[in-house]
Amino acid sequence: MYAIVKTGGKQYRVEEGQTLLVERLAADEGATVALDPLLFRGDDQILDGDDLAQVTVEAKVVAHERGPKLRVVKFKPKRGYKRRAGHRQELTRIQITSIKAGAGRAAAKREAA
Repeated sequence: MYAIVKTGGKQYRVEEGQTLLVERLAADEGATVALDPLLFRGDDQILDGDDLAQVTVEAKVVAHERGPKLRVVKFKPKRGYKRRAGHRQELTRIQITSIKAGAGRAAAKREAA
């Protein structure tokens, strides 16, 4: 069973117990956040579109981190000029605690069709 969720403008395929780094979330460490599901795939059902209202994906915020140091040295063709520019992305490490789907209405719809 897995789900595809959207957070920080990116999509991730997640399963229960999985840990991943996403862009910084506005939640404290130890808090539980709900992620927006885009697709759910269970043992016998696939939910998407309007059926996603019955799917919940919850994650626990493990830690807030910063990404790796990226350094760029820029040169101008003049003597004695060096400029260092860098960027470190603000990240949040989350652990998927539960992926739940409601009753199997989608499977019943498929069988009826």
